[in-house]
Amino acid sequence: MRSHVTSASIGLFLALAAVPAVAEPLSGPEIKDRIGGELVRLSTPYGLTLPLIYRDDGVVSGDLSGFSIGAMLAPREEGRWWVKDDRLCQKWPSWYDGRTHCFTITSLGPDKIAWTRDDGLSGTAEMGR
Repeated sequence: MRSHVTSASIGLFLALAAVPAVAEPLSGPEIKDRIGGELVRLSTPYGLTLPLIYRDDGVVSGDLSGFSIGAMLAPREEGRWWVKDDRLCQKWPSWYDGRTHCFTITSLGPDKIAWTRDDGLSGTAEMGR
């Protein structure tokens, strides 16, 4: 009987260990460490992957020149990024009509994040050069 209880306990422990932890949003310092100095390839709900470079000095640059949509917008632009209240915020001169948007960032592994914009739009992004 004791070996059955021990086997069941070990089986339950292994089953619980295999359940992934719920991903928590990154804190402000974690966002700065994770995003600053990185190339972020943002997967958008529109089927585009937008390359953004988040420099350590608070400048973010984007380049749409390789996409047909780039002809309708400023194809390249530099904006500002910062962290406020554990959210990544950014503002572009003309993209998004110059409005500030803030994002909750969640880690999905060493090279991937999930983002949720303050208006509910969400997606994922690959990290690295």
